[in-house]
Formats: sequence, structure tokens, C-alpha cells
Amino acid sequence: MTDVDSYKQQLKEFYGSRTTYDREEGTRHPLDAKILLEFVPLHSGQKILDVATGTGLVAIPAAKKVGSEGYVIGIDMTPGMLHQARQKITAKKLQNIELIEADAEDFNFSDSSFDVVFCCEAIVLFPDILAALQKWYRFLKIGGFVAFTCPPETAYMASLQQRICAKVLGVSLPHILEPLGTTEKCRKLLTQAGFKDIEIKIEPSGRYRPVTDNRLSQTINNINFKGHPLLSKLSPEQLNQLQVEYKAEIEKLATAQGIWEDTTKFFVRAQK
Repeated sequence: MTDVDSYKQQLKEFYGSRTTYDREEGTRHPLDAKILLEFVPLHSGQKILDVATGTGLVAIPAAKKVGSEGYVIGIDMTPGMLHQARQKITAKKLQNIELIEADAEDFNFSDSSFDVVFCCEAIVLFPDILAALQKWYRFLKIGGFVAFTCPPETAYMASLQQRICAKVLGVSLPHILEPLGTTEKCRKLLTQAGFKDIEIKIEPSGRYRPVTDNRLSQTINNINFKGHPLLSKLSPEQLNQLQVEYKAEIEKLATAQGIWEDTTKFFVRAQK
């Protein structure tokens, strides 16, 4: 198994275990999906692709917007997420939506098949973001939109995670948020992929987490660094040292309210 294969398997397990994704404590997932949908003009009869559709937070309301003359395809490689989406689709009796269990990197559609390609919360997870954008560009009709969300490179303790890795390992690893971590980087990648009329809306947000929240002290892992080969070769002692150092630094940030975590998002759209 390659490092990329191992990384993708971790993604499937991580997201597959999140059976309360839509209502996790402090979650903005439904709100972010709603904002992203409102950022793109949807019309009756359009054909929509929702990449990494997850629990259908974008795909399901999009299916309602495009109506019976339109059609939505959601693609995701996580069976657990798709199961949740299918339950909601059945409950709402929607007939114009199809879910595909597959790795979106390996799956192809005909050129000029869609009016809009959405990717909410997941574009940073792709091993090759430029290649993904170029593929989505092909899938779109002339004048069609791509729209996605991504956090800035300063969000979710990313800078701290990088500093701890550099301190313990003696090398700076590229973090998952880096490639799209600034508005300039977003514009550059979209331009390279062929897109134009790029618009980026910044929605500041954040939350306090209790010091005892295990999610704060367990976030240095292969997912955050996209399965970097170095991490897979670390000894148990080195991995433990990473966590110990990271937890110590996290605790220094504690206030009476807890530890502040920046969850700011970029909402990005562009046209073919």
C-alpha cells in the first residue's frame, strides 16, 4: 500500500466514524453548506455535481433547487457518510439525485456535463488540488461554476502543528491547509486550472474548546499532513513525543473560557 493509499484509507475511516456529522458539537457544517449554495445562482433544470458529498448537506438542497427537470450527482468514497445521505433522500422522497460511492480522483464524467461543481469542506483533502480543479473544469459547461469552501492556513491550529513537527522532527512538513490557505493561493490555482471571474468571500468564525477536549490533543496525524511519507516511518516514541509536545503547547493557550480555535472559512467560486 502506498502512502497515498494509506492516507485515503485513513480518510475513509475518519469520516466513516462520524455518525453525527451534521450535528457535531459546535459544528458549522450545515451553515457552511447553506452559505456555499447561496453563493452560486442555481436554476431549475440544471445538472449539479457535488464532490465529496458526505451526508448530502449540499446535494440534497441543490436537488430541491434544480427541481424535477434538474439532476444532482453526489460522489463520495465513504460508505458511512453516504448511508446518512441516503436516509435523508429517502425521507424527503427525492427522485432527482444519485449518489456514487467512489474515489472522486479516479472517477470521470463526460466533458461539459454539469452546470455547477460543488465541493464543501473537502477540497483540501485532495492529494493533488490543481489536478482536481482541472478535472472539474472539464466537467463544466461553458459559463458553469465551481464553488468550494476551504479554511485559511492559520485555522484549526495548523501553524502550531507545523511548529511542533519542526521542533520534534527537525523538518517543516507541508500542512493540508497550505495549498489554498490564502486568497492569493486560491486565485492562483483556479487561474492555473483555467477558471475566470473568481470571487472569494471570507466568513470569520471560531469556537472555544475545553482544555479536556481530546480533539485538540490528537490532531497531529497523517490526515493533517496528507499522508506525508516521513510520518509513516516514525517510531512509536517519536509519535508519542509529537503528541506530548503538542498537548503541552495547547495547554499554554488555555483561558477561563477554554482554548480558542479559529474556524474561519473561504467561500470560493469561479466560472469556466
